[in-house]
Amino acid sequence: MTDPCPPASESSPPDAGQPRSQRPATGRSVTRRAALAGTVVALLVIIAIVLGSRFLRDFDSALVPYAVASVFLAFGLTYRYTVWISSPGARRLFRQGWRSFFSVENFRKAPTALPRMIATYLGFQKFLGARSRARWAAHQLIFWGCVLAALITFPLTWGWFTFTSPTGSGPGYEMRVWGFKVLGFDALSLFGWAMFHGLDLAAVLVIAGAVYFLWRRMKDRGAITGQRFAYDLIPLIALIVISVTGLLLTFSAVFLHGGGYEFLAILHMAAVVLTLIYLPFGKFFHIVQRPAAVGMQLFKYTARQDEHVFACRRCGEPIDTTPYVENLQGTMRDLQLGFEEWAEYCPRCKRVLRGGAYLAHVKKGFK
Repeated sequence: MTDPCPPASESSPPDAGQPRSQRPATGRSVTRRAALAGTVVALLVIIAIVLGSRFLRDFDSALVPYAVASVFLAFGLTYRYTVWISSPGARRLFRQGWRSFFSVENFRKAPTALPRMIATYLGFQKFLGARSRARWAAHQLIFWGCVLAALITFPLTWGWFTFTSPTGSGPGYEMRVWGFKVLGFDALSLFGWAMFHGLDLAAVLVIAGAVYFLWRRMKDRGAITGQRFAYDLIPLIALIVISVTGLLLTFSAVFLHGGGYEFLAILHMAAVVLTLIYLPFGKFFHIVQRPAAVGMQLFKYTARQDEHVFACRRCGEPIDTTPYVENLQGTMRDLQLGFEEWAEYCPRCKRVLRGGAYLAHVKKGFK
């Protein structure tokens, strides 16, 4: 006779009982989905470049390498982001974050929570200040320097805005966005100087922050122990090289009458292009991941407002919000770890229980 209820491993895959949306995706399907999403976003960037530059009328052909690198950047970021949120843990956090973000109930309970979290968590990153004020200040210098550089570089590279002079030689200039005049300014004024030297200001900010972190990684024993050259040092070196070569371009134009400008321009372009290509697959990727954490912070914050706090099963100390613990247990079930109850203990009790189990195992060896 045959068994009417064969084992699950013989009749169906282990996750056959789960809803299709909760089943872990296979590596091949994730890769295909990520490649498709990356291709779509890259094509959208190309279309945006063509349309934003008025069908390449305002596009500078000398900036083609930067534009190509930005298209590859769009593909790489989308590809890796799709792969990242395909894992059970990230996918669950991602969904909970967006659900909290669009929740009318959350907005009614705490209408100012989201703007405050965006300002403090993304903009000023106050959580870093608890570790070290110096590290927080250096991180802020790099962050705002990179933001300023990106806001200038990408639109200029794509031909989205241009600077033209009605007289042909200044000092009056017009800033045009997509061909429409936005403002006029005097190049000899302080505002005009800032407009034309925005990238130099960004470079100074980035150099100050990156040099601090580079110095710290050379001197701090804790940083030296855990650092990796490709992951921790290469990004800092890349930021410094980009910033220094950018400043040298200005120095050459102003003080050397263009001497060595072509060599510096090629060196600067190579540094920028290689960094943009590296960005989706190195430490810089956390820049894209960080906004997703805001939704999760909102999810935890609104749960605390309702006083939904989960207490440790052993000592009774609060662990986190009840929805957050349940979310963690759901992720552990998705990963088929088999011990979801472990999330119901605080870190101290986990260590005590783990030590007790280890001691009991050791004692068995002496009997």
